[in-house]
Amino acid sequence: MEKPSNLLLKLSRRLFTNIDEREKFIQALINPQLFTSSIVWCQEKPEISPFAVENPINWQPQFIDRLQLGEKPGQHSLHEKGYFYCLDFSSVFAASTLLTIPQPVGLIFDMCAAPGGKSIFACKALQPNLLISNEVIGKRLGMLISNLKRCDISPNAVVNRDSSIFAEMIPASSNLVIVDAPCTGQSLLAKGEKAPGCFHPTVINKSANRQKRIIANSAKLVAPQGYLAYMTCTYSPEENEQVCDWLLERFPHFQPMEINHLAKYQSHLTTMPCYRMFPQDRLGAGAFTVLFKNTNENGNEEINLDTIGSLYIYQNIKKIN
Repeated sequence: MEKPSNLLLKLSRRLFTNIDEREKFIQALINPQLFTSSIVWCQEKPEISPFAVENPINWQPQFIDRLQLGEKPGQHSLHEKGYFYCLDFSSVFAASTLLTIPQPVGLIFDMCAAPGGKSIFACKALQPNLLISNEVIGKRLGMLISNLKRCDISPNAVVNRDSSIFAEMIPASSNLVIVDAPCTGQSLLAKGEKAPGCFHPTVINKSANRQKRIIANSAKLVAPQGYLAYMTCTYSPEENEQVCDWLLERFPHFQPMEINHLAKYQSHLTTMPCYRMFPQDRLGAGAFTVLFKNTNENGNEEINLDTIGSLYIYQNIKKIN
């Protein structure tokens, strides 16, 4: 049996005081197991599902199916036709905070969008007037555009710029900004994938500093009474609760929202309403999620599409009136 590294042991002690939970967490990472996959239905769900599905969890939206082990939705003909998008159930957990946002929603801005799962989930859940999906890493753009195009996500535009550009160009413009932050990806280990250096303090701190810069720029985009969703697929408090604490110190007008359907997943590392899924729960490899609201009342700026129109790499905005 593989032995856990000293860095993993140190993290487990920080995350869990209960020795049994600590051991379950460690075993989930060094002896990875298969997790069920899930799909987002982008077109009308067939009356008879082409897949064997698990019973839905009480907070699971109707446009999501959690499939039984062994199902391979990516190989089905409906996948290529854009009927659904394959999404890890940990991502469904993280994005489920968006289900509490009241409609209608004008503009959704997905800051770190590739490969597109959170953009597609947000579009299905909230039916925005416009979804802008940004991806700063050029080599990931092809996958993002391909997925949005295949699933016919509209109205949508794809852009490729650093978060600071949008903070300057379109401040206080977005009803929802999603930050599915780049992170150390520690949960990849629970799926049997590699995440080199993911427990090393230098790697974690570098990742946390990048996350702080992105979330600060993203906060500037949020319109008064709008929302900022922050999520990761990693376990380190430096990349999760501590990033949230940092944000609230600098943007005190943001308020973390209680998500009632995730109450049992409340992070035990803080009293702030934020939520964690761990791999030993056997629903997914792991995620952290929190939803902030901009409590400011005034200053909402209607976005001028021409302002960023020159930045569009791909657009499918046929539904805009």
